[in-house]
Amino acid sequence: MTTTKKPNVIIRTLRETVAELRKVSWPTRQEATQLTIIVLVVVTAMSAFLGLMDFLFARLVGLVLTLG
Repeated sequence: MTTTKKPNVIIRTLRETVAELRKVSWPTRQEATQLTIIVLVVVTAMSAFLGLMDFLFARLVGLVLTLG
């Protein structure tokens, strides 16, 4: 009777993960920095825009409620 030992599922998963990560095309430090700056600028701009819209709608709703 021949028994074939199955590799540990966790070990196999780790090996496959490492193999896949070696295939990844990683950005350079400069590219990562530039993309991070772009993300921060867009997030800041969108949060300012949404904050302004929230303020304006709150004022508008308050105005409508005081008229009624």
